Amino acid sequence: MITAAALDRAVRAALEEDAPWGDLTSSTLLPAHATATADLVAREAGTFSGGDVFAAAFALTDPSVQVDLHVGDGDRFQPGDVLASVIGSARSILTAERVALNFAQRMSGIATLTAAYVDAVEGTGVRIADTRKTTPGLREFERHAVVCGGGSNHRRSLSDAVMAKDNHLAVLQQDGKDLATALRDALTRLPHTVHVVVEVDRLDQIPAVLDGGAHTVLLDNFSLADLREAVALIGGGATAEASGGVNLDTVRAIAETGVDVISVGALTHSARALDLGLDVRIG
Repeated sequence: MITAAALDRAVRAALEEDAPWGDLTSSTLLPAHATATADLVAREAGTFSGGDVFAAAFALTDPSVQVDLHVGDGDRFQPGDVLASVIGSARSILTAERVALNFAQRMSGIATLTAAYVDAVEGTGVRIADTRKTTPGLREFERHAVVCGGGSNHRRSLSDAVMAKDNHLAVLQQDGKDLATALRDALTRLPHTVHVVVEVDRLDQIPAVLDGGAHTVLLDNFSLADLREAVALIGGGATAEASGGVNLDTVRAIAETGVDVISVGALTHSARALDLGLDVRIG
């Protein structure tokens, strides 16, 4: 869920970036009294995300512009579908057009890619989750888009959960600290509501992680055979999460090893913008 404050802040910043002194083309070429109706049209199939953000770009440019959304976030669509209509001052519509499209295209691209991963593991019970590999300043938007595509959100920030990765473990080892003991000590200092995740890249690391009381074991870049063995070792004593080497060609086989969650950085760092256009009606 995108907060009102985050939406307002990001959209205002984008509008300021795109038209710092106004829209020179629209203000000099178009009559001030001219009105227009424009449709947001899908050029390809996908899953929609970003309706509120799309509408906010026009509302913050000119509150009198009317935006009618014809699909909701999470809805799937086909090429040629009209996803929204915008009515009002032609100058205002064209001033906000690029910013509105940038958000809708980016967020719908993430939702569409996420939906493809979710479809690929259908029936396995595995969750597809995002990561913190997001565009700086747009994490809430991109996390929302993942949910629109049927995915799950990982921790939002460094402040939300303990997640010990390879570099954390390297520092502990360098300092001569036993992992299981370090985890148990950390748990005594944390609120009982805090989730603890530990990343491992070898099977022999798993017993210490379980002994330390971690809630999730993140299995990084494991082979399929090792994933199956890891799931057996964990034995339901913690959530088994797979990451690394995940793409649409491999995700089904990874899911079938018995893991509970597959985290996919590509959902946000490699999703392409979907092809959506804003077409002014003529006649």
